[in-house]
Amino acid sequence: MRNVALFGTAALALALGASAAHAQSMTLTSTEISEGATVPTEQVRCKGPSISPSLKWSGAPSGTKSFAITMYDPDAPTGSGFWHWVVFDIPPTVTSLPKNAGDVKKRLMPKGAIQARNDDGGFGYTGPCPPPGDPPHHYTITVFAVDLAKLPKLDRHATPAYIGFNLHFHTLAKATLMATYGVPAEKK
Repeated sequence: MRNVALFGTAALALALGASAAHAQSMTLTSTEISEGATVPTEQVRCKGPSISPSLKWSGAPSGTKSFAITMYDPDAPTGSGFWHWVVFDIPPTVTSLPKNAGDVKKRLMPKGAIQARNDDGGFGYTGPCPPPGDPPHHYTITVFAVDLAKLPKLDRHATPAYIGFNLHFHTLAKATLMATYGVPAEKK
């Protein structure tokens, strides 16, 4: 009986290790934003032109039929964070986005990709702009490898939370890039 328990434990450890290794094989990088660094002014809304960063990803698992990208601030004083960017239905042959692809007027997104409404009320990318004096906020950009070519019953008017709910059930792997940004308190 002890051998069966040890075998079961070993099999579970191997499965979890393989799953973790598989999940860690996907990477996300940006020319403009570095992991753990401060978001550059160019990507900021309140002090800059709010230009979305270029993104490049690799290591998606086989079976990936599309990609999605989100940028989320869990530190926003809203009770539910703040979604700065949500893109889904990116074709599986695409593994990068150019700088400023988040500007819907520029039409730099690949054909078929949908930029949903962000929590600022607009569509596409809106850069960081935390309240002055808050500790620096954390901005997490995530690329999702999705098992469907199109997320069902979603369009650009879907809320970021509902898109995230659908991504939860259809994500094969993901990679993240986190940076911070803060605005000093205004002097009186």
